[in-house]
Amino acid sequence: MRMNFTILLLCGLFACNQKQDNTLVWKQQVDSLRNRIDSAYAPGLGEFMSDIQVHHAKLWFAGKNGNWELANFEIGEIRESIDAIQKYCTDRPEIKELPMIHNPMDSLITSITDKNTEAFKRSFSRLTVTCNNCHQVTKHAFNVIKIPDTPPFTNQVFEKP
Repeated sequence: MRMNFTILLLCGLFACNQKQDNTLVWKQQVDSLRNRIDSAYAPGLGEFMSDIQVHHAKLWFAGKNGNWELANFEIGEIRESIDAIQKYCTDRPEIKELPMIHNPMDSLITSITDKNTEAFKRSFSRLTVTCNNCHQVTKHAFNVIKIPDTPPFTNQVFEKP
């Protein structure tokens, strides 16, 4: 009986020790994953803004040429970038000014949906002014956006197919 108790006690101690080792391994794995997440690449506000600038230019040429399908795609890309800024750039104080872009964006979406070139041009101009107003408010006035003169890519057709 005493031998059975000793064996049972040793098994219990061994089991407790195993749990502690598993907990230690689990903590090490969690710490390792945290380190990997902390050092993972995350685009900064500048990368998102550059992305928006490219789509801003492509949107202009699509809408100017009545390619409403492409214009709708490009406005969607801008919206995705804005959403990503709000998700990934929460540490940047500038993003509190981002909502000022919603009205011009909504106006542009309406002009694209209506396939109205004149309304598109007015809405696009308003969007561009709003971008510059945001840059002013966030102390980035040195970054001036304008309606583009030439397409950003020479290997894309902006005219309606």
